[in-house]
Amino acid sequence: MKVVINARHSGFSLSDEALRRLKELAIQEEDKCLLKLFNFNRYSYEIEQSIPRNHPLLVRVVEELGEKANGYLANLRIVNIPDGTEFVIEEEDGFEWVAEEHRKWYPEEENPF
Repeated sequence: MKVVINARHSGFSLSDEALRRLKELAIQEEDKCLLKLFNFNRYSYEIEQSIPRNHPLLVRVVEELGEKANGYLANLRIVNIPDGTEFVIEEEDGFEWVAEEHRKWYPEEENPF
C-alpha cells in the first residue's frame, strides 16, 4: 500500500495544480467521497487534511506531478507499507512518517481526550 507523507519540516500541503488534478480525477472516476470534500470545503487546507493519505487518486497525483504536487514548503513523498497495515501518520514540526497503529490505554482520570 502506498501512503503520501511530507518529508520536510513544514507540514503537508498540496499545490493548486495538484488539487485541480485531484478534483479532475475524482470527477472522471466518479469518486463520491472526494467529490464531497471538494463540494463542502472551500479551503484547500480543509481538503488536504481530510483526504486519506493512502487514497489511490492522491497517490496517483503525487506520482504524476512529482515535485509539482508539493504545496507551500512541502516535500511530498510516497512510502510503501504492507497491504492491510493499520497505520497512523505521526509528525514532528511538520516532518511526517508512517507508523503502525497500536492500541493505547489511559487511566480514565488522565485521558487527554
